[in-house]
Amino acid sequence: MKQLRHIVTKAVIAKGKKSTECTENLRPPNNPSSILGCWVINHTYSAKKVGKFVEVTGKYDINVWYAYNNHSKTAVHSESIPYKERIKLHYRDEDESTGKEEVHIRVIQHPNCIEAIICPDGEKFIITIERELLAEIVGETTICISIHPLDDEEEWDFKDESSSSSSSSSSSSSSSGLESSSFG
Repeated sequence: MKQLRHIVTKAVIAKGKKSTECTENLRPPNNPSSILGCWVINHTYSAKKVGKFVEVTGKYDINVWYAYNNHSKTAVHSESIPYKERIKLHYRDEDESTGKEEVHIRVIQHPNCIEAIICPDGEKFIITIERELLAEIVGETTICISIHPLDDEEEWDFKDESSSSSSSSSSSSSSSGLESSSFG
């Protein structure tokens, strides 16, 4: 007789992913002559679920190494850039949430400089940044399994591995020797 059981467990119940490309304008203390390098570091973030979205609040530092004074001096200009991202969630099922879900954020692409140029007026940098985040909501869900009595278990196909020796004492010593060699 087949029986069903409901098991309550935690699982990913919703996901969302968002890629962003944004432009930041940075004004260094000196008029730049050229950009020698640009990198993005110190990415931090936190997230919370708001309705059918996850709001991610974060920041990162943009560092621009540049030459100024007609290429005779160099400096590094650094600015901390805050951001707020809303990631739309896509649910597997349309069940109502319990409000006790966990929000997990995975960074697919940390903020990264894909272009750094000097503005035509020569006074600031225009930095293009890309980033990609994946949000997962973990919550309680119910799964249904089928329970079968143990007598419904499939037969195992055992091969007879008894010794071909005629003496029962040698058969038992041979099998104990096998046991000790397989564990020792």
